[in-house]
Amino acid sequence: MTYFIARRLAIGLLTIWGVVTAVFIVVRLAPGDQATVALGPDASAEEIETLRAALGLDRPLVLQYLSYLGDVVRFDFGESYRFGRPAMDQVLERFPATVELTLAATVIAIIAGLILGVLAGKKPGSVLDRAVSTFTLGLQALPPFWVGIMFILIFALQLQVLPSAGGGSLSNLVLPAVTLSIPFTALVARMTRSGVVETMSEAFVQTARSKGLTETQVLTGHVVKNSLIPVVTVVGLQVGTLLGGAVIIETVFAWPGLGSLLVSAVGNRDYAVVQAATVLIALCVIVLNLAADIVNAKLDPRIRLEARR
Repeated sequence: MTYFIARRLAIGLLTIWGVVTAVFIVVRLAPGDQATVALGPDASAEEIETLRAALGLDRPLVLQYLSYLGDVVRFDFGESYRFGRPAMDQVLERFPATVELTLAATVIAIIAGLILGVLAGKKPGSVLDRAVSTFTLGLQALPPFWVGIMFILIFALQLQVLPSAGGGSLSNLVLPAVTLSIPFTALVARMTRSGVVETMSEAFVQTARSKGLTETQVLTGHVVKNSLIPVVTVVGLQVGTLLGGAVIIETVFAWPGLGSLLVSAVGNRDYAVVQAATVLIALCVIVLNLAADIVNAKLDPRIRLEARR
């Protein structure tokens, strides 16, 4: 297991290096100049060059990259020129709101997805199975930003039962969390349904039935547990995806998380904030994937055997 974890950590470090490098290249290839955007169109050429020198943008790209890698190792992304504060402090200040939204969406998706998946999988081919499959396929096809706008129109403007924007209360969390959870719910439901259908045909399930256990006992005590291995993997991967995908939903609902901060930072060429936020999200994704791999190894003895080789 130690070798298994060490190998996953090595892959994670390579992934972080790839993300860091990609972000460095992308933000510098983006049209526009950070110094020009910061000072505005009325700034003189001398003022722009002075700011470029202060930000280190006048140096060769190779030197900028090496300096940047050294700063990343120290978890120092410099200061946000817009806020005059360390970029990582600015990101960490907004990060809890994004985590709150992601966790709420994950809980909703897991509960709803497991219920729908089990109901559909225990009687494959039934009317309920076809209805759930059609419903979840439709959920996956819906663009989250469009769903968010529709929720605002219906629940905030028409019914006036929930706020359309802002944060700080449970009522503010409902609409963005449900919106963010919709494609995740569909994915969990479909994975659970497939796992239940496959497990129901296994010999140990027939053995459990022959012992006189009820269908509910067989389902909850044997089938569901053994169907969770692929679901755990999906959850680990998808939670990381939600952290990044929450940017759009946060913008739609004006949720005070990383979303609005990143959108603003990209528009203003605030490289430090963009890089800090992206690296933090990448780290979270890697940690969550590692946790999912470890849980899978605990649940599935075949993975443990493979890890020992």
